[in-house]
Amino acid sequence: MSRFLILQLRPETEASDDEFQAILTKGGLTEAQTHRIRLDCEPLPEGLNPADYAGVIVGGGPGCVSDDPATKDPVEARIEAACLSLMPTITAQDIPFMGCCYGIGILAHHLGAEVSKRRYGEPVGPTTCVKTPQGAADPLLADLPERFDAFVGHKEAVQELPNGAVHLLDAAPCPFQMIRYGQNVYATQFHPEADAQGFETRIRIYKDKGYFPPETAQDLIDMCRAADVTWPERILSAFVQRYA
Repeated sequence: MSRFLILQLRPETEASDDEFQAILTKGGLTEAQTHRIRLDCEPLPEGLNPADYAGVIVGGGPGCVSDDPATKDPVEARIEAACLSLMPTITAQDIPFMGCCYGIGILAHHLGAEVSKRRYGEPVGPTTCVKTPQGAADPLLADLPERFDAFVGHKEAVQELPNGAVHLLDAAPCPFQMIRYGQNVYATQFHPEADAQGFETRIRIYKDKGYFPPETAQDLIDMCRAADVTWPERILSAFVQRYA
């Protein structure tokens, strides 16, 4: 089968490696079936064409699309530019795409929708996602229940549904938990690859990044350990199975 392009944005090696292994495990992939690029460490290869891959999966990261360009970290600005450079081809050709967390901001921003911290910020922890009527009919969600929990933790969010996009999953704190553009371009606000152990790693690594008061880290870890977050990974495996 063709390989999947995995684009990662996390500058912390431990977090990046943990996320990559989670994508492999939850997606049912081997390293040989992927082309991994850590955009914090290397640029996109010259002439890279997303159409040459079975699909593109974008991971999460600490950067925010809505941060002021004048004060944005140079590495985060370079990562954002690299991701955005692929979106015209991906959306125009309806190339299979799964944007996890940061990926929904990239997709929505490319489509002209507002991505900001104005509302819909989410505390770290589980949130309950609910299928919309369109979500109930989507093939990637066919094997999931009407309601299920997923891990979130975001400073910014999509403020309105982008033109031409379909709303698939809703939640109380942030309504746009999963969207689709065309037939094959998907993005989630939550982390479909994350389980309690993986989220514990991220809580520890990002405890001083402004997502939560650092002194509450252990309480958040305990909350995540107690959460039943087993369904979201099926979205990732369904994406891989559909487009492999």
